Amino acid sequence: MSLQDIKNQAKEAAEKIGDLADWDDAYRRFLGKKGEIAKVFMSIKTMAEAEKRALGKEANEVKNEIERFLAERKAALQKEFFDVKPQTETIDITRPGEKPEFGRLHPLTLAQRDIINIFHSMGFGVADGPEMETEWYNFDALNMPKDHPARDMQDTFWLRQNELKVKNEQVPPAGKQKLKIKSERLLLRTQTSAVQVRYMETHRPPLRIIVPGRIFRNEATDATHESQFYQTEGLMAGKNISAANFKAILQKFLSLFFNGKTEIRLRPSYFPFTEPSFEIDAKGADGKWLELMGAGMVNQKVFQAAGYPLNKYTGFAFGVGVDRLAMIKYNIKEIRLFYQNDLRFLKQF
Repeated sequence: MSLQDIKNQAKEAAEKIGDLADWDDAYRRFLGKKGEIAKVFMSIKTMAEAEKRALGKEANEVKNEIERFLAERKAALQKEFFDVKPQTETIDITRPGEKPEFGRLHPLTLAQRDIINIFHSMGFGVADGPEMETEWYNFDALNMPKDHPARDMQDTFWLRQNELKVKNEQVPPAGKQKLKIKSERLLLRTQTSAVQVRYMETHRPPLRIIVPGRIFRNEATDATHESQFYQTEGLMAGKNISAANFKAILQKFLSLFFNGKTEIRLRPSYFPFTEPSFEIDAKGADGKWLELMGAGMVNQKVFQAAGYPLNKYTGFAFGVGVDRLAMIKYNIKEIRLFYQNDLRFLKQF
């Protein structure tokens, strides 16, 4: 097809364009990467130098003409759209509009974000770890005895695997090399405390972190218990850290989370990974004490498992259920509502 034929066809096509969609089709046909003008320029590459100059000049002139045809037609279409259509179309302003649907954050997400923001304001970072954990990090490194009831099938989801494998691994602590035996039996973590030792193996005090995440317990489901739920672990370690420090921090956190001064008390308790250990209670609006979390001073055996020198550092740790805090804050009596994906429930937040 000659350049003159291409020019005539482009002019004829431009005159027949009825809308912007037709204009796009015409542009691609004549000026696109695989259009008629592009084909002419491709054929020029194999010609002699004198022919290249002559045909190239003519092809550029035709290309400019086609661009002018199309530009004029596009301007006419746009003028028609903005000047003519408003005169012929009407809008019924009394007709009800369609309400757009917006997504919402899950109440557990809202609660977890509040927790993170509050602890960020107090200088705490956020750490993360795997949900599929080894027996070493979930139990052994946290000073959990081999015969502890929490290791039984009634509490832990153990993963199917071959016989127990044990490997000896050299872990360089601060100071001397120590031989650490790590159990490789796998499970779904029962607490975010498992991240404590993982974090301390690669960081040295002073440190302060929280570990929000999902945990799993092999227990019956009822109004206040689920087989999976969310927990936030907290850890602060350094020199001269005392129980007074974590009481002040937890009281500040709870007051900010519940939007009002919250009175707390510490009751003696027992956890293998803390010594001394406490249950933290908070006084509700009705004046009754409500158990919220476990906490205590980090057991030196946990520091030792992470490779820290014995008795060099002190620190505190606590673990609180995000679901439980959300139930109290939003006055929810049934924990299973968080996991049923009922939009009637979720749209309230």
